[in-house]
Amino acid sequence: MIRGALIVATLSALALSGCSTGPSREVIDRALAGAPGEAQPSDIVSTEIAFSREAREDGQWTAFAEYAGDGAVIHTPAGPVAARQWLAQRADPAAAEQWTPTAIWMSCDGETAVSRGRFAQPDNTWGYYATVWKRQRDNSYRWVYRISATDPALTERQRRGRAELLDPDGVIVVEGDPMIRGEVSECTAPMPPPPVTVVPAGMTGDSATSRDRSLVYDWGQYADGRRTFGVRIVQNGAWKQALRFDVGADGEVAQP
Repeated sequence: MIRGALIVATLSALALSGCSTGPSREVIDRALAGAPGEAQPSDIVSTEIAFSREAREDGQWTAFAEYAGDGAVIHTPAGPVAARQWLAQRADPAAAEQWTPTAIWMSCDGETAVSRGRFAQPDNTWGYYATVWKRQRDNSYRWVYRISATDPALTERQRRGRAELLDPDGVIVVEGDPMIRGEVSECTAPMPPPPVTVVPAGMTGDSATSRDRSLVYDWGQYADGRRTFGVRIVQNGAWKQALRFDVGADGEVAQP
């Protein structure tokens, strides 16, 4: 049995800024090294940095389309929609959102990953997002699922504590979290049976399992617009809830 790896990178001196080039790939690899086999959370961190930078430089929806994988969906208040069709109907805004990851979860083989992080809109409204990534034949990663929601509590904290955090062009700087958590599912033999996803009454939903059956993610949607997304990985020989992302009917992150 190969135990799953927990990698916590200290990046307090490396601002993952949307208006800078961010840390070099060499620095990221060194900070997040140690995952077993091919599962390297640093690959997702560097992809997220490049994705956010392209959104600022080339246009938000242009970047989303460029980084979208086959069959990608965006989880809107009305439910998941085909990303390419949804994006084709939208022009790039004058200023793009900026974001940075704060946690990464990966399947044992590195084929599937989930990132969670914070984003800032041009009007200084803040929120959280979660993205599912799939490794491609060329070993790059493309996103296949995205959910996000604004968070009034986070917005208030950021506006109060960092009201002047703008670059010379007036672009909001989304600094990286001092700690980026990277967690890789165990490679066990045999793998415990995937957990059964129970869809509550009044909700529509679905789930997907990574190719090596070491990571499961699911989504749910209520008629009133409430949304939910979750991730489970294998730790200590059993399934563990790694992430629960809930959005209220008001379109804001649901507070615990």
